Amino acid sequence: MKRLAPSILSADFSKLGQEVSEVEKAGADLVHIDVMDGAFVPNITIGPLVEKSLVGKTSLPFDVHLMIENPDRYIEDFVTEQTEFICVHEEACTHLNRTVQLIRSFGVRPAVALNPATSLTVLDYILEDVDMVLIMSVNPGFGGQKFIPQTMAKIKLLDGIRRNRELDFEIEIDGGVGASNIAEISEAGCDIFVAGSAVFGREDRVAAVSELKELMNV
Repeated sequence: MKRLAPSILSADFSKLGQEVSEVEKAGADLVHIDVMDGAFVPNITIGPLVEKSLVGKTSLPFDVHLMIENPDRYIEDFVTEQTEFICVHEEACTHLNRTVQLIRSFGVRPAVALNPATSLTVLDYILEDVDMVLIMSVNPGFGGQKFIPQTMAKIKLLDGIRRNRELDFEIEIDGGVGASNIAEISEAGCDIFVAGSAVFGREDRVAAVSELKELMNV
């Protein structure tokens, strides 16, 4: 099942609960929560208190994307009854297998993200242990960036690996996703689509979510 995960990075934080409620009513499937530390990426966003403030304000599961150094130190802080995924960057983990197992020990589905220039080969010995792979289609740190075209081939290659090895992890895309490219990304093999400004940048959230979901399910 294809799922849409609006990123609150593009939401109005002065009324975050209302923003998330609106996209839930519009038909979103997940809430994507971007956590940045100003060290692994050149920006600082939010911490666990903001995530926990959304518990009960929406029934949507949380898709937590940790763009931080030393993620093992903070994983437990982002575990809530609504947290479906916690995603760490391969580039930020010294012992990736240990980190993945730590996430799973809290009853959360582990995911691993790769930056645009990182090869899929770094996941050769971890794919059996993860529930999702997040392919970054922009360099992480800021919202509103343009989709890097080479990402399409990367998604197709990862989907091929998944099929050949008969694995069932999901593939997520994050960065520059919108109405102009979401159908092609879906056709390439993607399952979960993170959209920021393409959802929260539109005044009519119902129309935005409906359009994206229709296109990604073609």
